[in-house]
Amino acid sequence: MDPTDQSPEEMYSVWALPRHRPWSHASPPLRHHRGVLDSLYTGPTCVIVVIVSAAAGLRPFTARVASIGRYGVNLLLEPTREMMATSDHCRAHFDYQRPAPYVPHLSLLYGDHLTEEEKAAARKKAGEMDKGIFGLQFEISELALYKTDPKDKSLESWELVELCHLQKK
Repeated sequence: MDPTDQSPEEMYSVWALPRHRPWSHASPPLRHHRGVLDSLYTGPTCVIVVIVSAAAGLRPFTARVASIGRYGVNLLLEPTREMMATSDHCRAHFDYQRPAPYVPHLSLLYGDHLTEEEKAAARKKAGEMDKGIFGLQFEISELALYKTDPKDKSLESWELVELCHLQKK
């Protein structure tokens, strides 16, 4: 990160996006994504340079579903070597210190605006969607930088800042 950047700090997240997004749910506008880094506070000028640089050092890889997450509706992904290396690679580029251990997952629905009963129903529906969902594989082929406001539970203000396509060798 550029310590001389005087732009006001804002919050950003880095997401890894699958090439095909076959899931569809009644939720606020949200591209299905695998969180790589959350809660990055920095200025907008340097963050674009860093994401482009980070993406240049990554290749597409396969992600695999391990289970349905307990909180909200998300799919927990197997913590493969490629998955963890992608997260560590981005973390190093952003000089980001994790507040908690990294848990690879694919967000399908944010439940902050839902009641506990609605969350339980959504989790049940996700489990019934396809008994073959466990072990489902898909290619991660993009990194996206989003400006995110954690106070906006509707997610309407969340804004795509930069999309980087991961290039095969």
